[in-house]
Amino acid sequence: MDSTFAADVNLSADGKLVLVVISARNQSVQSSINREALERHFWLPAGAIDARTLKAFADGRRRISAAAERRTLRSAGVAVALTAAEFAR
Repeated sequence: MDSTFAADVNLSADGKLVLVVISARNQSVQSSINREALERHFWLPAGAIDARTLKAFADGRRRISAAAERRTLRSAGVAVALTAAEFAR
């Protein structure tokens, strides 16, 4: 995998998404992963505070990056929104 996430990782205003830009093969697109995916597949406790949400993202960064890269390459520059279904396979 040759993808990278931008250093700037943020939560959406409602706290339901982690937002980040991913760069893969000369494309940069907005990417997100929803809180449900982090709870189901990255050990985020339900109702966790923002700092814990960002830590769950950081802990799962390699796996999330791989999924985001696959979606980025298929989506031709369109924003990528990862859900729990992406990691259930």
